[in-house]
Amino acid sequence: MTIVPITSPDLDAAEVSWFAALCSDDYEFLGVPDGKLRSSFAHCSGIVKEAEAQGFRNILCPSSYQVGQDTLSFVAGCAPITEKINMLAAVRCGEMQPIMLARTIATLDHMLEGRLTVNIISSDFPGEKDDSKFRYQRSREVVEILKQAWTQGEINYKGEVYNFEGLTTDPAVPYQTNGPLLYFGGYSPDALELCGQHCDVYLMWPEPKDALAQRMKDVNAVAERYGRTLDYGLRVHVIVRDTGAEAREYAQHIVSKLDDEQGKTIRERALDATSLGVSHQAKNRELADMEGFVEPHLWTGVGRARSGCGAALVGSTDQVLSELEQYQKMGIRAFILSGYPHLDECRHFGSRVLPQLKTVQLNEAYGRVPNGTPATPLGNGVRR
Repeated sequence: MTIVPITSPDLDAAEVSWFAALCSDDYEFLGVPDGKLRSSFAHCSGIVKEAEAQGFRNILCPSSYQVGQDTLSFVAGCAPITEKINMLAAVRCGEMQPIMLARTIATLDHMLEGRLTVNIISSDFPGEKDDSKFRYQRSREVVEILKQAWTQGEINYKGEVYNFEGLTTDPAVPYQTNGPLLYFGGYSPDALELCGQHCDVYLMWPEPKDALAQRMKDVNAVAERYGRTLDYGLRVHVIVRDTGAEAREYAQHIVSKLDDEQGKTIRERALDATSLGVSHQAKNRELADMEGFVEPHLWTGVGRARSGCGAALVGSTDQVLSELEQYQKMGIRAFILSGYPHLDECRHFGSRVLPQLKTVQLNEAYGRVPNGTPATPLGNGVRR
């Protein structure tokens, strides 16, 4: 295993997050719709509240046009029913006019009293197919305009997509100094350039550890050119039980009713179905053994009925804990986990593994305190 000592050497804790299945992505049997698990505010907000009760530090709220609920509306609805957990809101750049988006995010940040984080997405819009380079350029301009809106009294911006001159930004000041942390995932050179220059946490989907290490090195090389240091996150599913045999048995249980044609339909309906990242998840399945394992505890069966993150850590409490500790030694400081069904697996992981992990909210570690409050970061927050 390759160790990559390029991030947060003074931060000995990890941000451990869960997943709100907003995009009709909750099953007992993968690929088999279940009415009681469908995407609704009641069901998905229940996942958020359970994750908070279990002690998870953040929760990813994904975005989709085909199925599910609007992400930012959902996050707003969760503000008054939660107290501690951060919300990681997926924002599809270009969907909303960027100055209006700056105000929306600032408002949400105040509603959550600084518990907002943002996942920057550069996917296509429904009915459209844009060049990858254009999509990342659009995202770059959105991020740069957001940062102006959050830190300056006036926006003056000239880009390839957006042009603004002399626009006042009041009241777009977020609750957190300099605005919410920006999480980002992408594999192309344009994606790495955007992340290395402007974002805070580089998110990866599960692959063999050497492949993850290389991705971290690649984006770190970009960040170094801008005098920056990133943190790194892994988005992965989990199946944890008292024994490894029980976990593997449950992995087979959740795919036992899967029709592969239905699984293909589910994968292809996603707007990122043809992305470079998704192709790497498909490659994992090709390299896996007969039971679907590409590493001893990394099972690719989830990807048979899911676009995007397509693999799970499968094992006993000690085995899954050991895997997470290995990732931390590589320099990974954030884990965004999920499992099927999401409420049940949240409890399995929350009761078995989470109590044995030292956790942190990364925005606290970075000193993203309320505007006007002196920053006292817990970790390497002064490095930016």
